Amino acid sequence: MKEIVEYTDYRKFIQDYYDERKRCSAFTWRDFARDAGFSSAVYLKYVCEGKKNLSVNAAGSVAAAMGLAGYEQTYFVLMVSYAHAKSDKAKRAAFEERCALAHAHKVRVLGNEEFDYFKSWRNPVLRELAPHMPGARPLEMARACKPAITAAEVSETLDFLVRAKLLKKDRSGNYRQTDKSISMGSVDAVPVAARDMQRQMGEFAVKALDLPLSERDMSGLTMGLTRRAYDRIKKELADCRRRIVAIAAEDDGTEQVYRLNLQLFPMSERLPEKKEYKFKGEDRK
Repeated sequence: MKEIVEYTDYRKFIQDYYDERKRCSAFTWRDFARDAGFSSAVYLKYVCEGKKNLSVNAAGSVAAAMGLAGYEQTYFVLMVSYAHAKSDKAKRAAFEERCALAHAHKVRVLGNEEFDYFKSWRNPVLRELAPHMPGARPLEMARACKPAITAAEVSETLDFLVRAKLLKKDRSGNYRQTDKSISMGSVDAVPVAARDMQRQMGEFAVKALDLPLSERDMSGLTMGLTRRAYDRIKKELADCRRRIVAIAAEDDGTEQVYRLNLQLFPMSERLPEKKEYKFKGEDRK
């Protein structure tokens, strides 16, 4: 079984623990539940299947039943806290505390670099910009960014991108991308950080409305949709993103860094099916 710090999903950790014990003994879900102090023999099985949630208060008892102690027990509780946090702020706090705990014990948390990458708009912009400004100093790169940032912020960002193996620095001090394009992947913490970036990029998009039409392209649609149509449009947008990435990858050069926002979101509550609405003061015939 993997080290606990290689997990981000507490359900997966519980399932792997159970499977490991089951392979070596006659261990049952009833035994597991009894050791953790639950009266229901299948409670933890339902937790692993996503049918039940493990509360933060009960996480310590389950950790103890699995033989976890010290920082491993704390790490398990933080996984549960992260999974059930109601706000992005609470999720970030639980994730960062988990990372700090692992770092203090000389262990790397999978997903840490990915989480940090999506925390700031500077990371993707400089990842695109730096390879196409050979010989440029941080101050020159800073002035090329919109909005402008400091040379110190550029240096800090480039150091992170090299550390995270998203950029590679050659002997001449120039940068190149380790991959032409990257995506969020499936790391569970990434969408939380990505929402931060999307908020930042959304604010930039509002300011970009003041740019000349020759420098930006913006449009929108307001539509009434069924769930089936919504799912089809989501797939169409995903296919469109892949085609756009392929177009961008065809050219090795870069003349300017752009941001493309694709947004589809509800602007009403879901309507009940086939409900007749009556409007006060108006006859409908």
